[in-house]
Amino acid sequence: MSMHDIEDLVSASVVVLDARHAEHDDRLRDWFTALYAFQAGFDCSYTQGRVLEILLRRRHTYRFPLSEHPDYVQRRVFFDGLTEFQALRECDEDADDFAGYDDWLQDGYVDPPWLYCEAGTALWRRLVDAGRLHGRDAVAPARVALLDVVTAVAEAAEQHGDPGLVAAWYALGPGALVDGALLDVEDLRDDPGVTRLREIVQRSGAASAELPDGYRPTDEQLDMLGDERETWWYGILAPAGTR
Repeated sequence: MSMHDIEDLVSASVVVLDARHAEHDDRLRDWFTALYAFQAGFDCSYTQGRVLEILLRRRHTYRFPLSEHPDYVQRRVFFDGLTEFQALRECDEDADDFAGYDDWLQDGYVDPPWLYCEAGTALWRRLVDAGRLHGRDAVAPARVALLDVVTAVAEAAEQHGDPGLVAAWYALGPGALVDGALLDVEDLRDDPGVTRLREIVQRSGAASAELPDGYRPTDEQLDMLGDERETWWYGILAPAGTR
């Protein structure tokens, strides 16, 4: 699966969650945070702009005049000189503590004439501490398991008539959606979240939805891999060419 596919998957999920949930459902803020944290683990670009109005309305992202940045007075020349999109965190690939670009939006970003920050980030905390954000806006997003978010996406996509979105998430496999510790097949079978997701896959028609080449391992690849849990996981998705 290419990185563009990950970007498309996350953007489509934001749209369908927004469409199927009440306007004041605060869970979406938590879910969006988890989705973009997942995306940050891949070589993906900034794609929040595709769904920015949703993110603003759902309080995942906040927009301010650039002059409201806590450092504006001290760095006015720098901020006033920005003419295009720019993330404000400086990442030094040569630094000993460089750990990648997962946190590149932690200090917010500028898309002139606006300053943006996402809930739970370092800039968001500074704005909370400065009294710029209050009430529900000053509460950090809750940590939520990716599997729970994907299941919520799957439920919304089923209601929205989009089995392909359900199938695309499920096709990422157990390593991406469930664990980093490689639970065995019995653990997966007994996991209520996995059971719920598989029920949606089968009930929604996602099991036979068309997927681009490479999303689901072929039966031959699964046989060569000889991994019981991978075989069990992908067994409910129809192999390519049989849909």
